[in-house]
This record gives sequence, C-alpha cells and structure tokens, in this order.
Amino acid sequence: MHISWLGGTAIRLQTKHLENDVVVLIDPYKPTTGSAPRSLTADVALFTRGSDNSLTLSGNPFILDTPGEIDSKGVLVTGIPGHTEDSIMFRVDIEGVSMAHLGLIKESLTSAQLEVLSHIDIVFIPVGNTRAFDTEAATKAINSLEPRIIIPIAFKSDNDPDAVSPDAFIRSLGHQVPSEEKKVIIKKKDLPEEETRVILLGKE
Repeated sequence: MHISWLGGTAIRLQTKHLENDVVVLIDPYKPTTGSAPRSLTADVALFTRGSDNSLTLSGNPFILDTPGEIDSKGVLVTGIPGHTEDSIMFRVDIEGVSMAHLGLIKESLTSAQLEVLSHIDIVFIPVGNTRAFDTEAATKAINSLEPRIIIPIAFKSDNDPDAVSPDAFIRSLGHQVPSEEKKVIIKKKDLPEEETRVILLGKE
C-alpha cells in the first residue's frame, strides 16, 4: 500500500484488489491557498467534515461523509461521529493494515471513539493547525491509541502557512525528527513489532 499526503488533512492511499489499482482519498478538500491538483481519481472518497468544497473527483468514487460502514474493493471503512455534528473519524482496513484518520480535531478522544479506533497500526494525527491538537493533546491521543506508526497531518505547508511544524510533537514522543518522504510503502509484514515509528510525509 502506498501512502501520500496532499496537504491539510488530505491523504491518498493506493492499494491493489484483484490485480487492479484501488485509490482511497481522505479529505480531498480544495485549499484556500497554495497548490492543489485540479482533479483526482479515486475509487473511494472519505470526508471528515462533509463533502462540500471537495476537489473535482473522477472515477465515480464511492463517497462516505456520514457515520457508517462500507466494504468496497478490498477496502473496509468504519466512520464514527466526531466531536461536532458534522465531523467524522474513520477507521480504514486495507491489506491487513488498520488505520485511523482523526480529521481535524483538538479535543480528547471519547471512550466510544477509542472503542472503534484502538488496536490500529497507523494513525494520521493532526498537529500544527490552530484547529488541531497541540503537542500535549496529540501525545495523549497517541498514548490512548498505541499505534505502530504515527503520521502527522494538518501541519505547515503552502496550503496552511499559518500552521506550525510537527517537530515539537515528534520530539515529545522521544523520537528524532525524520527526513520527509513524498510517499511511503507500507506492508503488513514490515510493521514495527516493538518500537513505534514516526513517518513524516512531505506534501505531494
């Protein structure tokens, strides 16, 4: 599975199902500043804050922007309510790898949210944006979720120049700040067994 960050809270996942490429987009919103693709092709599109203001999506994707479950082309998704009426969090299971995308959040996770999102391999955690976790809250969320891999999102980029970098958060976890990668490949067999890994994605 290929994972890339498109700025803000937007994530692109690419997997294979029956030898066909399958693309999952999470939060493909149009940014108010900076660069963005004119259109994106997707098989599944997930929105944590409603599907308004989406980039143009081709490929006739299955769209989920409300709580619920879908199982499409080898992609299992569970959407659960966030902290506001129009916000969603997602658990995504692909290729035996479980992921949690928290959207844009700054409040502590509830017991109901943790019940669905716990025991995951990867968490996409928002840090840097003024509407996202601060370092202390992000660290608390990580301690609650206990993921194997941590991928910050919603930090400073040309789409969000007023946000801050995730460096302080990463150091608070006891990690060195890793070099940015444009895209990573994650396989179930490569998941860390003992120590948590931090991956820092550069905006694609």
